[in-house]
Amino acid sequence: MAKGDGNRKIRILVIDDDAVACEFLQEALHRAGYEVDAFTSALAALAEDLARYDLLLSDIRMPDMDGLQFLRQVHERWPHFPVILMTAFGSLETTMEALRLGAWDYISKPFSPEAIRAMVQKVLEVRDLQQHWIQGQPEDDKKEPHFIGSSAVMVDFYKQIARVADASASVLISGESGTGKELTARSLHRLSARRGKPFLAVNCGAIPETLLESELFGYERGAFTGADHAHMGLLEAAQHGTIFLDEITEMSPALQGKLLRFMQNGEVRRLGGHEARHVGVRVVAAANRDIDAEARAGRFRSDLLYRFVVRLQVPPLRAHKEDLPQLVESLLKKLGYPTVRISDEAMELLISSDWPGNVRELENVLRQTLLLSPFTVILPENLPEKLRPVRSEETPLLSPLETAERQQILRTLEGTAWNQSRAAQRLGIDRKTLRTKIQRYALMPPPGR
Repeated sequence: MAKGDGNRKIRILVIDDDAVACEFLQEALHRAGYEVDAFTSALAALAEDLARYDLLLSDIRMPDMDGLQFLRQVHERWPHFPVILMTAFGSLETTMEALRLGAWDYISKPFSPEAIRAMVQKVLEVRDLQQHWIQGQPEDDKKEPHFIGSSAVMVDFYKQIARVADASASVLISGESGTGKELTARSLHRLSARRGKPFLAVNCGAIPETLLESELFGYERGAFTGADHAHMGLLEAAQHGTIFLDEITEMSPALQGKLLRFMQNGEVRRLGGHEARHVGVRVVAAANRDIDAEARAGRFRSDLLYRFVVRLQVPPLRAHKEDLPQLVESLLKKLGYPTVRISDEAMELLISSDWPGNVRELENVLRQTLLLSPFTVILPENLPEKLRPVRSEETPLLSPLETAERQQILRTLEGTAWNQSRAAQRLGIDRKTLRTKIQRYALMPPPGR
């Protein structure tokens, strides 16, 4: 049975001007154990206390107030309220606008009962993870960065984090530069029972080898020239908490051996000392390089690699580009430009990039764009030149999204016998916009039309 807080059933509100569609959804979701109410009017729904519900499902095309207008008002009053939009007239523009306004997900009609139940479960799992994130944290922690994205790829990754967060097992995090490996380590710590204890991060590649050992294990007075007092190492300082070893493949073989002994017996012996101190700390590490290849080449100890019980792979940005609108909005707020918006054309260019530097590269691109083009709307020409498609004077080069949009428009026109009014209605755009896109994409009806 689907449960909310405590033993309360999860409550879902359905809004669709089609009463039959409401009945279909009520039946499909009742079978999964949810409590479901339905309205055939968005205006009537807004008159209710929507805070009583855990999730909203809303159609987009409705007579008194469409789903996007409804979403805008809901998002203004309840910024983190999960909303799934439904439509039989999907288009790229509608999808982008829905995500920009705060929709958590978007599904095209017709869909099966299994599909909507799976989507509802996914969205509720993301909501629960975000609520779990905030609960019990000091106020300063709530201001720290967190993962953004509700795509299937990221939801699966959130599930992995949630499953292992409260375990004491050591974790190895792999992923490309800029994907958020330290953020993953912090998430593991914050979602665990250790969250009130220290979280210490060490960049093994940024500290000279001669200093890294003393930083990790500490030293006694007189252990070496200049050691005029005893020094507690970071492993001891992280007692009952988490230590994060970034770029662990940069650690020397000798120090790898000492770390291995610590992970085997939990004992720390300071440099120059004889007393073994027992330390209960969770070890989380990250590697930019292929750590398995490093082990095969003899540069990383296989026995140390095997001490990491859990391995997490942070998804690259190119694997969940559907999260880009949400990411961009969050980064604009972080950079101090909450009122700046990005045009659909500029967003298409961002989505068409492969982002080898991942989220860090995206943030740098936005920072550069905002500094050089301080406008309220970011247009394609404001973006760095490397993101703009190269166009010849004779034949325009389309981005992947433009190509997909061209194909969608062409299929719709062919399906309506090139009736532009009907095609525009199916695409969810007005006829003037459709004519502009027909000219832009050089679409021509077959002879005789």
